[in-house]
Amino acid sequence: MANDSFPYAGAAAQLRTLRDLLRFSVSRFNEAELFFGHGSASAYDEAAYLLLHSLHLPPDRLEPFLDARLTIPEREQALRMIGQRVERRIPAAYLTREAWLGDFSFYVDERVIVPRSFIAELLSDRLAPWVAHPEAVRSTLDLCTGSGCLAVLQAHAFEHAAIDAADVSHEALQVARRNVEDYGLAHRIRLVHSDLFAALRGRRYDVILSNPPYVDAAAMAALPEEYRHEPEIALSSGADGLEATRRILREAIHHLDEQGLLVVEIGHHRAALEREFPRLPFTWLETSAGDPFVFLLKRDQLA
Repeated sequence: MANDSFPYAGAAAQLRTLRDLLRFSVSRFNEAELFFGHGSASAYDEAAYLLLHSLHLPPDRLEPFLDARLTIPEREQALRMIGQRVERRIPAAYLTREAWLGDFSFYVDERVIVPRSFIAELLSDRLAPWVAHPEAVRSTLDLCTGSGCLAVLQAHAFEHAAIDAADVSHEALQVARRNVEDYGLAHRIRLVHSDLFAALRGRRYDVILSNPPYVDAAAMAALPEEYRHEPEIALSSGADGLEATRRILREAIHHLDEQGLLVVEIGHHRAALEREFPRLPFTWLETSAGDPFVFLLKRDQLA
């Protein structure tokens, strides 16, 4: 290639097919000991995703294209992305400006954390059996909305609900607005700049969902470099990771309707939360990773 400073320029001329690029990328990812926690589970999965995206190919159709030969510009484009992933350890979602929750795709960039909430799984079943009549849900809140992904999923789960999506970050709300508009939901999702419930005085909801910051100080200090591209305000929650959750538990009762439900994701803090609030009858919801991560409380249980 003409540009000798191009990442992997020495090897690029020998990488003729997508199969060649895939093998090369997996080797480089493993060699660099990258961390995979933003949607992909392995070097292979992430390399395949990045290569297919850079070549404008369907994300779920690798096999038919493995032996296709690439043009020089295609190789350069693909290797630029692979090089950034290795050299700067940028999460794949920030490189592609795309993140997936189930069948839903969202725009993301460094103004928001990469979506990865277990609550998305629960919304695919419309919070059954805890919400017996999803069509009767009229108002919901996505607290700490970030990219707006859970607000969009709520709009699809509860088709008659008006949704508030609140975040303390003006920049995050800009990203959320883009996703809300991309899904044509601006008439149902209201974006609110709010430090948790501070700007929601007097508003009550049938369902409040929150994936708040929950990383404790020790874990923040030990985060892999990939996570350091994400906004700290969306991750860090005090010394023990429960600062935001405490505030939610104190204030949620004032924002739930009589039969309202509170659903909150808390990371790996179940034992600490139960020790601190022994009188709260938490219901721990089953997800693909087990039941320690998301709790449910009814309004009368908060009282």
